[in-house]
Amino acid sequence: MRFDYTAILFTIPVAVVFARLLRKFLNTAQLAPRWDKLLDKIWVPGVVILGLAAVFQLQSKLLDETYLLFVYLTFIALLLQLRSYKPARTLLLALVPFALYSFFELLLNVVASGFIKEYDDTFDSWQGFSVIWMVTFAFIARNQKRSLETDLLLREKEEQEKLRIATQNTELERMVSERTAALTQQAEALQSALTELRTTQAQLIQAEKMASLGELTAGIAHEIQNPLNFVNNFAEVSVELCQELREEVEKVELAEADKDYLLEILNDLSHNQLKINQHGQRASSIVRGMLQHSRASTGERQATDLNSLADEYLRLAYHGLRAKDKTFNATLNTTFDEAVKEVGVLPQDLGRVLLNLFNNAFYAVQQRQKNGEPGYQPTVTVSTKQLPQKVEIRVRDNGTGIPEEVRQKIFQPFFTTKPTGEGTGLGLSLSYDIVTKGHGGTLAVESQEGKGTEFIISLPA
Repeated sequence: MRFDYTAILFTIPVAVVFARLLRKFLNTAQLAPRWDKLLDKIWVPGVVILGLAAVFQLQSKLLDETYLLFVYLTFIALLLQLRSYKPARTLLLALVPFALYSFFELLLNVVASGFIKEYDDTFDSWQGFSVIWMVTFAFIARNQKRSLETDLLLREKEEQEKLRIATQNTELERMVSERTAALTQQAEALQSALTELRTTQAQLIQAEKMASLGELTAGIAHEIQNPLNFVNNFAEVSVELCQELREEVEKVELAEADKDYLLEILNDLSHNQLKINQHGQRASSIVRGMLQHSRASTGERQATDLNSLADEYLRLAYHGLRAKDKTFNATLNTTFDEAVKEVGVLPQDLGRVLLNLFNNAFYAVQQRQKNGEPGYQPTVTVSTKQLPQKVEIRVRDNGTGIPEEVRQKIFQPFFTTKPTGEGTGLGLSLSYDIVTKGHGGTLAVESQEGKGTEFIISLPA
């Protein structure tokens, strides 16, 4: 019997077409890449069957139906793989009846071909019903896909709208943040200006008070200074007169007891005059300190290198003390921050502050040295440091330290820890006013009795 190629040659292209339609409908390239490659090669089994039929002269109808059944089963396996996709489930429902028909028809053709001929009408009805069923559910699947695509478009539009709203919200938040930052900056600038105005006002008020106090104390000082000058001058003259009188008494012939008594009186009188002169000088020093304390600076602020200023006054204070006491030696440590910029200050006033602190530090280490402590080395350390919006100057010594009860009073006028005649009690008070009222800074002290003291100057920068 001659082999007929017509059926198998027609079936292979039809299978390829349906495979491509199914791939496109289900978008297998993204949802099932492996199955997509398999469907792309769906023609290979048909060609193999065609080759086998040609070689072995096999019956064409059964081979054709066998290939179709393979194609149906491949489609069903793919649809089962994608059953979570609603159109795929509908297509699976559409294809199952026709696949069952093809399977039973092929099976009966192999084992009982006469049964098919006997019930040919029934099988034709089954086939027609399967085709109608498949076409109907294919349309339903198409409508489902369109509905899903419409929903997907709506969701994409909603996502785009949400993205647009989120973008607008982000832009609004950015604009609000920028506006808030601008307002905050303006508020900070206004606050800074207000603070500066208040500081300037306080400085002007302080300047006016000091000017008024200066005028008052200048007049009082002149009135006090004149009688003090007379007291001091006449005390010095009286001492000289007592000395001359002592010399004359030595020349006069008197009884030894009378001469001794007279010389004793002259010595007491001379000693009293020396005390009068000493305390008169002390009173003059207090008056000069009061004038200095109440004097308002008439200078203008100048950009000053604080490192150089501190180093200069440190050397000045040290050599000044060395000029009075040749035996005194101390270690000077300086740690100057190079980041410290020039700061607008009154250099003469700030120099007086530094000089006072240095003198106090040298005095403290000198007193501790006099105690004869073994291995003690007098040391004074000066350091500067640039901090955010301020500069710190620290003066530290390893001297006697300041007791807690004394530390609370050291900035009060006329309070001094030095013996009578060695301090007026105005140095730290004047320094405190210069730093706080004259420069808007702070002057603090940290001390440990028997260990040392550290003064901390903070100036706005």
